[in-house]
Amino acid sequence: MIGWRERVALPELDLDMVEAKIDTGARTTALHASRIRPFEQDGKPWVEFHPEHDRLDRASLCRLPIHDRRAITNTGGVPEERIIIRTRLLIAGHRLRIDISLADRADMAFPIIIGRTALRRARLLVDSGRSWLTPPE
Repeated sequence: MIGWRERVALPELDLDMVEAKIDTGARTTALHASRIRPFEQDGKPWVEFHPEHDRLDRASLCRLPIHDRRAITNTGGVPEERIIIRTRLLIAGHRLRIDISLADRADMAFPIIIGRTALRRARLLVDSGRSWLTPPE
């Protein structure tokens, strides 16, 4: 059982104690990213980005392989093509490899939303009336 807000970690991005909104209305997890720059490394598609957000203590430049590109419906209901990375998420004692879309969330209260696909993989239930139910990752 988790609350509608929890602290998570993305160790491959060197992000610990990230305040996350649990969003069962979103299929895919989304992480704030600015200055997104796709590039090639050894003939394969990669991306670099900055996950800087008001709610992050620190965030440095991240570089990861591009896993996919998908049309994701934004908060306004408009589909937009986003870069998808695959990385490890630590939440409520679970270690999951999940897909994360990169999006501009600078105006949002949380730098990351955890979507229902990740929640389903960990078999987590959400108590929408409570927050911070799990130990920090």
